[in-house]
Order: sequence, then structure tokens, then C-alpha cells
Amino acid sequence: PAGLSHGRTVARTLRCTWHGIPAGRPRFLLILEPQAVYRFPDQVWHLQLLGPRRALYVLCARRGIYCLSLDTPSRSVSQANKDSEEDELPYPVMPVDPDACVLPDATLCAFTVLDDMLVALAQGPTQWKMQLFEHPCLGEDPQPGGQIGEVELSTYTPEIGIPGKPTAPHFLPVLCCLSLPGSRAPHGHPQACGGFTLEEALFGLLFGADATLLESPVILCGLPDGQLCCVALRALVTSRSAPGDPKALVRILHHLEEPVVFIGALKTEPQTEEAVESELSSMEVHSDCLVALGHHGRTLAIKASFDKSGNLVPELQEYFLPGPVLCAACGAGGRIYHSTPSDLRVVDLAQGSVPLDPQQPNRAPGSLPPTLCPTSLSVCSVLTVSVSPRAPAGETELLALSAKGRLMSCSLSPKSPGPTRMTSASADRKIKELLSGIGDVSERVSFLKKAVDQRNKALTSLNEAMNVSCALLSSREGPRPISCTTTTSWSHLPLQDVLTATCLLQNSGDFSLDRGWTLCIQVLTSSSALDLDAAGSAVTYTIPVDRLGPGSQREVTLPLGPTESGVLDLPVTVSCALFYSLREVVGGALAPSDPLEDPFLEEHALDLLPEQEGICLPLSRLTVDMLRCLRFPGLASPHTQAPCLLSPACNPVDTFLEACCGPSSEPTGPASLRAKYLPPSVASIKVSAELLRTALEDAHSGVPLCSATLQWLLAENAAVDIVKARALSSVQGVAPNGTDIHLILREVAVTDLCPAGPIQAVEIQVESSSLADMCRAHHAIVGRMQAMVREQAAQSSSPPDLRMQYLRQIHANHEALLREVQALRDRLCTEDEASSCATAQRLLQVYKQLRSPSLVLL
Repeated sequence: PAGLSHGRTVARTLRCTWHGIPAGRPRFLLILEPQAVYRFPDQVWHLQLLGPRRALYVLCARRGIYCLSLDTPSRSVSQANKDSEEDELPYPVMPVDPDACVLPDATLCAFTVLDDMLVALAQGPTQWKMQLFEHPCLGEDPQPGGQIGEVELSTYTPEIGIPGKPTAPHFLPVLCCLSLPGSRAPHGHPQACGGFTLEEALFGLLFGADATLLESPVILCGLPDGQLCCVALRALVTSRSAPGDPKALVRILHHLEEPVVFIGALKTEPQTEEAVESELSSMEVHSDCLVALGHHGRTLAIKASFDKSGNLVPELQEYFLPGPVLCAACGAGGRIYHSTPSDLRVVDLAQGSVPLDPQQPNRAPGSLPPTLCPTSLSVCSVLTVSVSPRAPAGETELLALSAKGRLMSCSLSPKSPGPTRMTSASADRKIKELLSGIGDVSERVSFLKKAVDQRNKALTSLNEAMNVSCALLSSREGPRPISCTTTTSWSHLPLQDVLTATCLLQNSGDFSLDRGWTLCIQVLTSSSALDLDAAGSAVTYTIPVDRLGPGSQREVTLPLGPTESGVLDLPVTVSCALFYSLREVVGGALAPSDPLEDPFLEEHALDLLPEQEGICLPLSRLTVDMLRCLRFPGLASPHTQAPCLLSPACNPVDTFLEACCGPSSEPTGPASLRAKYLPPSVASIKVSAELLRTALEDAHSGVPLCSATLQWLLAENAAVDIVKARALSSVQGVAPNGTDIHLILREVAVTDLCPAGPIQAVEIQVESSSLADMCRAHHAIVGRMQAMVREQAAQSSSPPDLRMQYLRQIHANHEALLREVQALRDRLCTEDEASSCATAQRLLQVYKQLRSPSLVLL
């Protein structure tokens, strides 16, 4: 506003186009003389024009303060290549050179320039800091001469933002320079830089006798938390050479309890003609009232007044104006112009503007009015406003910048004593103004309707998400309204067989899953059996859930393996969960469609969300182990031919050679050679017959114990029905990589463990030519047995008496075997190839002893 008010020519209505930048805080600044556009690297937060110096100071967000010369713009403008879009503009677009930054500091949030001083306000980690610098000038060395003083203001709570990125405040602080009448301080008159001159009586009451005697200008600071702090410039200058208590330099005048958006001063008492001519000749208005406006409309007015005893005391009056207040300006005649998203209003603090209230006869004639009555000027969407000093006598001219980038000049004439005849030209102008206002209001109404609809949809979706979350979290034991069932099966492809998982998402409740819901399926594979230190890999599939209404279902089939190398690392864990994205649903509703609601909210809307990007609701978890993946081609019914099992990684050369050898030839390949020349790897586990009968009596009554146990182990396998029909106690299956696995169950008696006699048990033996596959099958059996033991232990079943000395001896033998395993593994790392064969054979023998303990699960 300061730069626009000093232009020689001001168009009545001028449209400015902001290129891809939110209109609330434009990066492009339009200057009327010379007509040009300066492009800054980030948002423009504040600007100040020094008319005598023909220099423009601009605070760029997260960059610092830039100084541009209006006479020689080439010094501060980069000659970089322009965009094709900028070439089409009727005025030149000049990028600002980085060297024009005279005070680089990403923490600066406000500044004001005096004659030879620059006062800046920086945002520290937990405190605001006011810093005083020597005046930076354009020239060979544009950097500031150095910091003269610094003082810390009040503390504040830092906002949570994006890590590694400076968090910009939602409301910027406000700085204002106040001085005494006729002050000849070396810092110059602040009124030429946008400051104000206060009467001596009010100045002394507010800032004390020290600032009055020193004739020191005072910097008044309005903070986003509502505090009004003041610092005397002379005290801040001397604090560098003679540091004292920082609290003595800062005084808190008032607390508005809401962000301060404007600080100003005005003249409320009537003046004589001689006083008016004196002020016009000196260009210095002696204000007798200090005002401060908050974002939500709370207004503070301070004036010097006399109490009943005749003593001079400050008179404070608080008012509540319509908000939110976007900007404000002080004009002649005690008027304050303030803008809200819906209108530009004016209030009058001048003496006699409000008639005396008969109910308050004790109110002094020169005191502040008890209430303010705003008057509408029928102008909306004004982001910033300034009072032009070039208005004719008796009139007021306002320069206002709208949210659409429209620069408007509003002339306010005093009210005429009687009705006047409207001319044709004035009628046309009035009609155009009314139509323009109607268009602005209509566009704003459409913006607000769109925002309301978007937020209503977001609230409806959030309510639905809350109902779904409560229903799923409260029904963990019984049937769930939304479930996901996972099953596995083998699919026959031309080159190899693939194990697939089918996830069936069912909606049995009364809710509907719409926008924002995603089905997440995570497939977690275990580490390779040959590399125990390797970490398992995880793959997550995301499937958008689009309009899954009550009674609907969605089916997703995913491949589990084998991989291209023919390896299927078991076990594989398949986890299903529902994810609700807060950013997708709520992020757009938080960002206002009308930037006037909060200019900073559009950029930081997503920062208001919690750290989590959404809500994750687990549905199911399935572990696919070797027992579930085994296939039994020998168990196919006689009437149906078993399908040919394809190896996961069929070598075309091996397949051709096997076909050429004919059916009478012996099988070849690494797996066949291991099965022919090497003994199978064996592991066994013994389980108490009493434990098995107790656990399986309900589902397998009347079935032999060994057959019932085998059916229980293969309950999740597709061949369990054939095992039940034939009452098998041993079975031979095929692993995913084509090797054979033999499961043998037999009843045995365990002696030397219980003094009362032998313990009847069932021995489960696993045999395979592949050590890795045998270990995977053994691991799957042990996992099922552990779950059974935990379930029976919860029922408080007591084990029989045992020989503890025998158990200690077995434990000691196992400890010795484990130590031998560690020694053998260490020896393998240092021995050569010839001697390592014997060590490897001994290691396999020790492993075999460990896999066949003399213990029994009770």
C-alpha cells in the first residue's frame, strides 16, 4: 500500500494477474511507476517505500529483506531468461537478483526502516527477537553495516510443521514506530516511513519518562499471541555496548488475547485552522489516540485523559468490531477503515461523532466513545488498504487491493446537506459500481457454497469412518461387520505352478465404504534358510475401495511365489487392513476456497492434520507355511488323473534331455541326485497322547489318534478331505520346489521320564531329501504344537511327576551340542576345502541330534 500510494498515476480499476500463486499472498508486486512486475523467489510478506531515497524494501518469506532501487532497477533485477507466459504480458516481468537481498535471514517476519536504522523482528525457536541494524543501502556493498542491538521478547509455543522446513507463522507480527512531536532524533521522522507522531502527554503516559526525556522513538510490536510490546530505540542501541537486563528494555502495554493485525494512531479532537495549517506545512500530524486491532475484531483505543482529581491518566477502551479483520488503516477525522471478507467498513473515534449517552452523565466530553458503529462502504474482498495523502481537501481517497488482484481507488466525499440531482455520468458510474459489487458478492457466495459442500462431504465421510472404526474395534471377538478372508491355492501356468492368495473383502454391516478407503495387503516373506542374517522382504498392495455398500464384496488375487529364481521362502505372512486417508478426504476441505478466511491456511492446511496420514484398521492375518503349501499327487482319486506338477524353475535344456532319455531312464537333476545318493534329513517331535486326545476329542472323536493328528496338521491344506476319507497316518507330499516330504505319525512309549511308568505319545517324523524343506515343515509343525500347548495350559491341566535329574541331564547334553555347533561353524570359516568336508559332516550329525530330542510335549 505504501508503494502504490506514491505513484504519480493511479488507474480507477486495474486488473493484475498473479501467475499460479494464491491471491492471498502474491509473489508478484505491481509498481505503477515505472510500470513493471518484480518476481520474488517466495511470498511477499511486507513492503516499505522510502520516497526520498526512491528505494523499495521488501520482506520475502523465508528469504530475508530485499532492497530495490526504483531509479536504476537493473542493479537489483536478474537478466535471466523469461518464460513464454511472461513474454505475452503488456509489462515486463523482472526476476529479482539474489544480490538485492540486503539482509538474508529465513527467520525474519516483520521490519520497519527509519532514516539510518532498520528494525527487524525474527522468529526464534521459542522466542521473538527484535534486532536493530545499521541502515543497509544499495551500492557496491549492499549488506547491512552490522547489528547494533538485540532484545528478546516474549516466548511462544512453536507450531508443528514439516521436518526440515521452516514453519511460517499463521499470523505475521506488526511493527509500528512512534515518536514525539518535533523530535530531532538522529533516526529521522518515522512518519515518512509509515510511523506516527504522538502527543507528548500520551507518549509519556505510555512509554515513561525515560523515553520522553531522551526523545527516543519507540517501536511498538503486536505479536500473534495478542501481546503489545514496546522498546525504546535509544535503549536498544545502548544495550549492545552496555548490556543490562533484557526485561527492562521491553514493556508489555496490553494483551488483546488474539492476533494483532494492525497498529496505528489518529487525531480525534477537533483542531483550529491554525493547527491544521501548521500540520500541513510540517507534514506532521500529532495523534492523540493509539489504536490496535485484533484478527477477530477486538479493538483497543488508548488516549490521554484527566481523572476526577485532575490528574493525567491513560484511558483505555476496548471495542468489538465485526471480524475477521484482514487489514486496517487510519484516516483523517479520527476514522479507522478496516476490511473483513464480506465488506470494507469505517468507524469514527472523533470527538462528537457519537452523541453523549444520558445514562452516562459523568463521561468527559473529550473521552473515547463507549461504542463504535461501523459503516459499510460496499466494497468486499479487500486484502490491504491505504489512505492516499494526495486526496483533495475535505475528501478521502482509499487505495485498496482485492483478492482478485484488482487495484481500486475509492473516493469518499463528505455528506452533502441536502439531496442533489444525480447526473447521467454519475448514474452510469454508480450503476457500474453496483454491478461490480454484485458480481463480487455473487462470486464470493459461489466460493462459500463450494466450501460448505466440500466440508459437508468431508464431515459425512469422517462420520462414516468413525462408525466403521468403532464397529471393527469393538467386535474383535465375535463376527465383524467388515471381514477379509484369505485362502491359498495353486494355479497351473504354462511354465510353472504359482501359489496364489485370494483375499475376499465382505461388507456385512450397514455402512458403506466410499472415497478415502483403501484395502492394503502386505505380503511378508521370511529370510532365506541359507542366509540366516538376511532380512525378509515385504510387498504391499493397495486396492482402492470404491463404493463397497452393505452386502457387497470385493475379491483380490495376488501371487505369492515362487519368484523368477524358483525360490519360495516360507513361511509367508499375508496381512489385510483397511486404510482411511485423512489427506485425501479432509485435506481439500481444510484449504479454504476463499483465501480471505485465512491467507496462511491455504499453504499450511495439511500441516494442521495429525502426524498420521490416516487410520489403519487391521482385518486379518494369515501365515502360509509348508504344511499349507504341500501338494499330494499320490492321493488323487483313481478316477481322476493327478495333474503334472511343474517345477518352479524348469530349465528348458534339462526338460529336453529328460524327454530324450525316455521313461525308462533314471531321473536326473540336483534334487533327484540328492534323493538317490544322500540319506534324507529327518526331524521328529513327540507329543503326549493325553494332550492330543484332550485337544482333538471334539472334532476327531472315533478316529485313530495318529490319523486325527495328521488331519489336524493338514486342516488348512486342500487334501485334508482325502486324508480324512482314508484315515491315513502317514503321507508323502511335494514341496513347492518339487522335493518330496514324508510325514509319518506313530504311537510310541517314552520311558525313563516319569517314575510312574512309560508315557504314551505320538511321534511326528518329517523326512525330506532337502534340508531346507525339512526345516520349513518341522517349523510349521512346532508352531501348531506351541499354539496347542498354550491353549491347554490356559485350562490349568497339571503335568505328571517327572524325573528332574533326567531332564537336567538332557538339558546339559543339548547345551554341549549347541556349543559344539558354534565351534564347528567357526572352524568352517578358517579351514580349507579339503578339511571342511569332515567338519560339515559332523555339523550335520549334530544338527540331526538336536532335531530329535528325547523330550515329549506334555
